[in-house]
Amino acid sequence: MDAAVPHVLLGTWPTPLEPAPRLARALGLADEDLWLKRDDLVGLAGGGNKVRKLEFTVGAALDDGADVLVTTGAAQSNHARLTAAAGARVGLDVVLVLAGSAGAASSGNLALDGLLGARVVWAGDADLEATALSVADDLRAQGRTPAVIPFGGSSAVGARGYARCAAELLEQAPDLVRVVTAVGSGGTMAGLVAVLGPARVLGVDCGAVTDPAAEVARLLTGLTGTPYDPAVLRIRRDQVGEGYGALTEPVLDALSTAARAEGVVLDPVYTGRALAGLTAAVADGDVVPGERTVLLHSGGLPGLFGHAAAVARAESLLE
Repeated sequence: MDAAVPHVLLGTWPTPLEPAPRLARALGLADEDLWLKRDDLVGLAGGGNKVRKLEFTVGAALDDGADVLVTTGAAQSNHARLTAAAGARVGLDVVLVLAGSAGAASSGNLALDGLLGARVVWAGDADLEATALSVADDLRAQGRTPAVIPFGGSSAVGARGYARCAAELLEQAPDLVRVVTAVGSGGTMAGLVAVLGPARVLGVDCGAVTDPAAEVARLLTGLTGTPYDPAVLRIRRDQVGEGYGALTEPVLDALSTAARAEGVVLDPVYTGRALAGLTAAVADGDVVPGERTVLLHSGGLPGLFGHAAAVARAESLLE
């Protein structure tokens, strides 16, 4: 699927597939049922699923002669942090167009953005994509050659990274019945579905886009060249709560359960929601004992430290 497509090595592959027997028991599954795909352990600036996508999007940028990367995200964007890291790795400048304004937050991913040398343009309430295109126009006027990487790194090009991950999973666990993944901008789920098929991928919506099924289907169509029906996709939408950045009780429970059962730390926006969705799926019988389920750990830990509500709740658990 990715033959002859520009690509740059940014991570360490394959990532581990680890058993999680104590977490499985906590959810009501058998010890051998639940495994963690550790895409938080990829070797680049805190890790995470965006690295697989950036291998292709940055590869395409280099192939096009770019000398600066421009991308967008929320203030605590994992994708922005890893784009900054990828730029540093391959020698490209990086401009991050972030929602909100300076001073609203300064830790978590933002601290790493600065450490990695990225320049931040605050978009306020303006449209992120339009602001990024304007920044790119300004760079061209200065004689630069920018490449604009889409929100979340999610494009048909970036989704190839998770088609590779799906093939990796089939080698590690040929008997897998399902993969559970957070759904943000949609590229991770699209790549997994392209190889595993829709029945074996359960997405958990994080509230990053208005219609996640339509977005995943759009990316799948671009990736496979075949029109894709959003109706066949399995996406739970019961963990969004009050919105993308809002901490919910099921997510807080998921964070503490994973940490105490397996010593694995999740984040409150993506991986915490993925585990909360899996917990709900076990409770309502959508996921049952006796089947190998893989929870994709898509990273995001630095964002935990920039999420004031999550940090406060975690600290309140101290005895």
